[in-house]
Amino acid sequence: MLTRLWLTGYRSWELSTHGEDDPKITVIKYSLKNALIPLLDDGLKWVITGGELGIEQWGAQVAMSLKPDYPDLKVAVMLPFADFGHQWNEDNQNRLQTLISQVDFSQPTSSAPYQNPRQLSGYTQFMLHHTDGALLVYDPDFEGKPRFAYQGAQAESNRRAYPLTLITMEDLEEAARDWGENHANEQF
Repeated sequence: MLTRLWLTGYRSWELSTHGEDDPKITVIKYSLKNALIPLLDDGLKWVITGGELGIEQWGAQVAMSLKPDYPDLKVAVMLPFADFGHQWNEDNQNRLQTLISQVDFSQPTSSAPYQNPRQLSGYTQFMLHHTDGALLVYDPDFEGKPRFAYQGAQAESNRRAYPLTLITMEDLEEAARDWGENHANEQF
């Protein structure tokens, strides 16, 4: 049974989103919500993500928005090292701190500030070992930073029952059409 889900994917810059009001974000959140609801109906208890700008933060927001309908749902933001996000601009740092203050649990997987790439691979291993499956907004035809999570989740699914669900670019295009059709009447 899938009770702890690792949710990750592209960074905001990889999706060319501009600001929190970008229409692409609406479609992405719509896709994430549609992917999470069946899992929640089947007993999902934890959505565990990171703090990256993009899919991880939007995914945590979507999961938290579902809590009224799924009161047992918990949301965790795990960070790969202690000073994660310190190099971001003030708005993005504040966005991360606000998110961390709203979720049920947050902790870095390494208590040290960033020192080397081993912390990132250690983070990936932590996420794989503390979840029962993964949901990635990622398309292997459009490589990016989530490639490492994707490869790790693929390897984990070869070792044990570890379902890996992808939301691809084609899925996002379909979601955009679906969302547009469902919300066309709201504009009039």
